[in-house]
Amino acid sequence: MKRFTIQVFQLNQQKEDEESSRLYTTYRCSPAVTNRTKATLTLNSFEKGGDGGAPSECDNQYHSNDKPVVALSTGWYNKGSRCLNYINIYSSGKSVRAMVVDECDSSMGCDKDNDYQPPCGHNIVDASQAVWKALGVPRNQWGEIDVYWSDA
Repeated sequence: MKRFTIQVFQLNQQKEDEESSRLYTTYRCSPAVTNRTKATLTLNSFEKGGDGGAPSECDNQYHSNDKPVVALSTGWYNKGSRCLNYINIYSSGKSVRAMVVDECDSSMGCDKDNDYQPPCGHNIVDASQAVWKALGVPRNQWGEIDVYWSDA
């Protein structure tokens, strides 16, 4: 049996937030995708006027918080290769199938298109309320949890 070693290199840079003069780490790569990829689930609104900022990258549309949709970190988004495809997200014995509609930009931030938020981490699955509900996470715990995901 042959063994292969896969190395994932991360390009970490510092970007300066011009308004507050804070430095943020940025990434162009994400951990390798497996059938059980560890990630951090974060909460996002994909609706117009929500904290997602601009319309979704994949279809230039806004999406209801009642639909299971996600944005993936830049490396996992992979220049849109997962656009409008589904991923499975797993947590605490439950799972949900969600459509990839956007990039959670790990290489940029603090601008209008990113709702003036800092860059995302390299391991983020940024999810609508529907995803959190389907995973059975109590509302008072919404925000950030560890999950696993895979391509559907």
